[in-house]
Amino acid sequence: MKTNFQIENKLGIVTLTGDFNIVKVDGFRKEFTRWLALHRLTKNIVIDMTRVEMIDSSGLGLLIAFLKQVRDRGGELYLVGLQKRVSLVFDITRTKRIFEIHPDIASVSSVIHES
Repeated sequence: MKTNFQIENKLGIVTLTGDFNIVKVDGFRKEFTRWLALHRLTKNIVIDMTRVEMIDSSGLGLLIAFLKQVRDRGGELYLVGLQKRVSLVFDITRTKRIFEIHPDIASVSSVIHES
C-alpha cells in the first residue's frame, strides 16, 4: 500500500493506494503515528480511500485506533472515497456509525468551514 501525507488549509490529508490489510497495517501505523506527531497543530485528518480496493479487519481496527487518537487531540478523522467493496465492510461491521464518511475531500472542507 502506498501512502501520501500532506496538509491543505489546515486539513491533514492522507491518501492511500492499494489493499489495506494485515500485511500493510504495521508500516502504515508507524508512518501515520510519526506524521501525526510532527503535525500536532493539525486537528482534522482526512483519509482518502478512493484508491483502496480492499480492507480487512486489521485495517479497520487500525482506523478505529486512529479515530480515537485524533479525537483525543480535539480533532476529527474523516474517511472519503470509499469504493463499493470497502464500503460494504463498513456496512457489515456497522462501523459507518462511528466514522465521518464523505464522498470527497471538498465535502469534508465544506462541513469543517460550516462549523
